[in-house]
Amino acid sequence: MIVYTPFWKTLKESKESTYTLITKHHISSSTIDKLRKNKPINTTTLNDLCRILNCPVDKILEYMYSDEDQKL
Repeated sequence: MIVYTPFWKTLKESKESTYTLITKHHISSSTIDKLRKNKPINTTTLNDLCRILNCPVDKILEYMYSDEDQKL
């Protein structure tokens, strides 16, 4: 399961906020909601967040094993 726990820490340490992500950088409020709920986001958005926050992808997300993952 992909979780966005690192994103919230990175955001807190940055000069940005959810408000600036939405108003200044045009990240949708629905994307912020997806991050809050650990729902999938696309790689373009992931790229945008890395550029905005000037960080590698591991500062945005991490993989955690979960029994709730879909079966392969």
